[in-house]
Amino acid sequence: MTERIYLDNSATTPVAPSVLEAMQPYFDILYGNASSFHEDGRRARKAIDESRAIVAEALGADPGEIVFTSGATESNNLALVGSFLSDDAKRHVVVSSIEHDAVLHTAQWLTKRGIELTVVETDEFGRVDPQAIRDALRDDTLLVSIMAGNNEIGTIQPIDRIAEICREAGVRFHTDAVQAFGKIDLDLMNVDLLSLSAHKFHGPKGVGVLYVRDGVRLVPLQHGGGHERNRRSGTENVPGIVGLGAAASLARSEHAVVSQRMSAMRQQLIDGVATLPGTRLNGHPTESLPHIANFSFEAIEGEGLVMKLDEYGVSASTGSACSSPNLEASHVLLAIGVPISMAHGSLRVSMGRQTTPDEINRFLEILPRAVEDLRAFSPFKVGE
Repeated sequence: MTERIYLDNSATTPVAPSVLEAMQPYFDILYGNASSFHEDGRRARKAIDESRAIVAEALGADPGEIVFTSGATESNNLALVGSFLSDDAKRHVVVSSIEHDAVLHTAQWLTKRGIELTVVETDEFGRVDPQAIRDALRDDTLLVSIMAGNNEIGTIQPIDRIAEICREAGVRFHTDAVQAFGKIDLDLMNVDLLSLSAHKFHGPKGVGVLYVRDGVRLVPLQHGGGHERNRRSGTENVPGIVGLGAAASLARSEHAVVSQRMSAMRQQLIDGVATLPGTRLNGHPTESLPHIANFSFEAIEGEGLVMKLDEYGVSASTGSACSSPNLEASHVLLAIGVPISMAHGSLRVSMGRQTTPDEINRFLEILPRAVEDLRAFSPFKVGE
């Protein structure tokens, strides 16, 4: 039986063997509560402190600026809602039209509580113009949130320039770096808040990070025992935090080699898919995260293509896994001007550290058969 090809790493990644090995003792041997004062608790606390230091070093931050959370959604919520609760005077927030739902829906929730929201549009590649951010700022702007790299189309944003503009204006800047971490270099020079999720870089699910620049005040969303320096109460997920630290260390050590390998495979994908009629690449062809390529196909539905590929032994997606039950066209693709018919025929292919060129070759052999199968039964024809 031919092994399946997993090309949905933007949705989640397999836990790396070294990460699993690092986590294992904290399930059944070193299982103490990190808030306990006895030796078992101290060992757990030490493991958390070590992981915090690893993550801080990977980001170029101070360990005291790292807050462990349950994942990116909580980190994004804490960044936006915690900022809102910390300032009664500023009531304006700026986001882009292609942010993840964890940012967009949180920002929309804030509008029901007195926040005015400005949604900045992008160009046809999904890039945010820093000047558009500058133009959107007001005296009462509380926060700007722009993702580092898009989770559906991969386009990289100029967050260093945007963060600089925000710093000059005295506006708090947050970036969702969930897909970017470990794939591209991140500059925190003017970033105030940054979100990560372990399972996007070969760590476990259910654990993430919010980087909070020293001096940035956030009101916590969870109240209780005052964990994480009173920023996120709740008994710490010690195995998860250890796994996150191990995964962050692995991502940092492998960054250059793995990113280069994935960039080559991404180009291999783009060149191969371009030979099929009625296709288009969504997102920027070069200024993109190295592990994501997004395509649209005429005369077929993306969901049908994903299911057909699944029959052939390939795991891929139409876009964000968080929105997969929703059959509406991707808000990201519509925002960059993809016609709605093509937006419905999208496919996201995303790679991980375990992906091989041979798997990409096999995928490029399977894809034309899957597309042909679906177009044979389509009431539409390519070019119509």
